[in-house]
Amino acid sequence: MTRLIGRLLALVALLGAACSPAAAEVKPPLVLAAASLQESLTAAAAAWSAKGHARPVLSFAASSALARQIGSGAPADLFISADEPWMDDVAKKGLIRPGTRVSFLRNRLVLIAPAARPVKLAIRPGFPLASALGSQGRLTMADPDAVPAGKYGKAALTRLGVWASVEPRVARAENVRAALALVERGEAPLGIVYETDARASRAVAIVGAFPADSHPPITYPLALLKTASSPDAEGFRRFLLSRQGRAIFARYGFVAK
Repeated sequence: MTRLIGRLLALVALLGAACSPAAAEVKPPLVLAAASLQESLTAAAAAWSAKGHARPVLSFAASSALARQIGSGAPADLFISADEPWMDDVAKKGLIRPGTRVSFLRNRLVLIAPAARPVKLAIRPGFPLASALGSQGRLTMADPDAVPAGKYGKAALTRLGVWASVEPRVARAENVRAALALVERGEAPLGIVYETDARASRAVAIVGAFPADSHPPITYPLALLKTASSPDAEGFRRFLLSRQGRAIFARYGFVAK
């Protein structure tokens, strides 16, 4: 938490520099966003900047970590979570602007393997996931106790009746991108990530998708924070919700609601 807040303070310092006479006249919004949005939100920020606005400053991490930062008073303009509960947590603390919360994206949950070592495995009730890991292999996923991707993954495996067989062999990662990296490097034979994460990497192959009814719907809520101070914050929020903004996310595999 200390390290994450330190990174945020550094970002705030950059924002201050951006407000100097030599920089842009308008302070850009600081956006705290789920790790799975890295490519898509970066593209959206570039498109917004191309319209003549100051480019938003983006900070990516697990939604759980970001929500805790916001709760601890970290300054930011916008929050995009990978699930509803962490946005609920921020809302219950009175930290979002009323009327600005919108769930605008959906995603899918998939099982992945290294592209160099593809695996054939049908995802269905009771499927032999533990056997597919081999004698020493680990299943990597974001922390199932806190991080949205991990929570979705645990829910799916529980619903399919295989969680108990693999729980002792789960390699808990800080966020979904950290889980992806372990599979990319071949340090784990299988992992659970979002479909958009898998599509962003040539080093992994999708083994299969989890049934949509095996876990809660994967939705991404967006909200303006009470601490928002950038004049562009609301404009950028509206841009993300616009037809052009949603089309950008669709290109990266998200389903616009």
